[in-house]
Amino acid sequence: MRGETAPPRRRGLGVKILVVDDERNIRESIQLLLKLEGIESSAAADGGAALELLRAETFDAIVADLRMPVMGGQELLERVRAEGLRSPVIMISALGEIGDAVKALKTGAVDYLIKPFDPDELVVKLNSAVANRRREDQIEAVARTASSTRLVGEGEAARALRRSIEKVAGTGTTVLISGESGSGKEVVAREIHARSGRAEEPFVAVNIGAVHENLMESELFGHEKGAFTGAEARKVGLFELAGRGSLFLDEIGEMPLPLQVKLLRVIQERKIRRLGGTRDLPVDARIISATNEDIEALVRAGKFREDLYYRLNVVRIAVPPLRERKEDIPLIAAFLLDKLGARMGSRASATSGKEATRLSVAALRALSAYPFPGNVRELENILERALIYAEGEEILPLDLGLDALRGPGPKAFAPPGEDRGGEAGLGDNSLDAVEREAIAQALAKCGGNRTRAASELGISRRTILNKIKKYGLG
Repeated sequence: MRGETAPPRRRGLGVKILVVDDERNIRESIQLLLKLEGIESSAAADGGAALELLRAETFDAIVADLRMPVMGGQELLERVRAEGLRSPVIMISALGEIGDAVKALKTGAVDYLIKPFDPDELVVKLNSAVANRRREDQIEAVARTASSTRLVGEGEAARALRRSIEKVAGTGTTVLISGESGSGKEVVAREIHARSGRAEEPFVAVNIGAVHENLMESELFGHEKGAFTGAEARKVGLFELAGRGSLFLDEIGEMPLPLQVKLLRVIQERKIRRLGGTRDLPVDARIISATNEDIEALVRAGKFREDLYYRLNVVRIAVPPLRERKEDIPLIAAFLLDKLGARMGSRASATSGKEATRLSVAALRALSAYPFPGNVRELENILERALIYAEGEEILPLDLGLDALRGPGPKAFAPPGEDRGGEAGLGDNSLDAVEREAIAQALAKCGGNRTRAASELGISRRTILNKIKKYGLG
């Protein structure tokens, strides 16, 4: 590299540029330059040929001559933007065409070069264009998707999970993650993305069950202006936003059958069509999906397409529930307390003047005895409440509020020897019985409101409905 910055590298994917110029020697010279910089490229002799390539595959940027027969750079730029293609465009112009180059900038080009140009300058401008587009996509991805965390734990279950992640991360195959609600399926998906060749690209997550059925197609595939009432502007869908990164489809079992057909087509053809659009757009995002349901049972019941199931279930990763990872609770709790402390700020007690920053030994023992029907998500909710109610620098069993979830009778989760901790004894309940009691108490506390009770427990509404049915609490 002869310029001041190295070209952007996608670990395992590579940057790909489209070179458009009617002069063969210029096309080939630019392609040779890019090759020497380790950048892949394709070429077209005019704007029309370039559009055909752009409709067939994804390019990170376009370098186009302003003046060409058949279709020049300005018309190509306008067509690219009209069709919603998002690749940044750098124009090449002759000295007398500066006014036209400025016009191109006003209509969407990101930069221009005047012939004869310095090859190093072209590489630097491409580097900047690709990096800026990637940064914009990542910022929007964070704004439109769930927040991230990381996989915490050193127990055998956590180590086995990491081994599975390492094996699948380097491949481009689709992955289906199964596990109970709140067990950390999105965390696993993010870990797969972070260890893959797509790590520098956006990670885009969407919970299928949280988006209204009528809006899901627009959310995934985008829409054109006027596609439906209220569509006042073009919207980029999550597939496009993910680019060459990863698209995480959480609770895939809740996807409506008509949309399953369209998702299957995307996986097969690697193309999407915006709602109200007339042209297919190439996509290259890796699909990672997740479910907390028995998806095989959904297939047998005709609620989930068998052909889509096989496309998604190329590799399966099962995330164990928190009750099977009890040895990791101290590490997970410490991580969550740091995260919550940073988010919530100081909570100094009016009486002690101290901030609760750690769990007491008795509180850790109490957490280890609790079944966590809501898994890690419920643990985070419990700790957040504990930070609010704690009166000293340590969180004590009573601050956790586990006895309220357990219900009346002996205090089940607080060992002896703690002033505010209550009595010892796990009681004579199985995990199912304890889980039933926890759900019953949450329902009672919330006046029977199932949505609020699910939030209280840190589980999804669908999960609590299933549990209510299972335990006859309806």
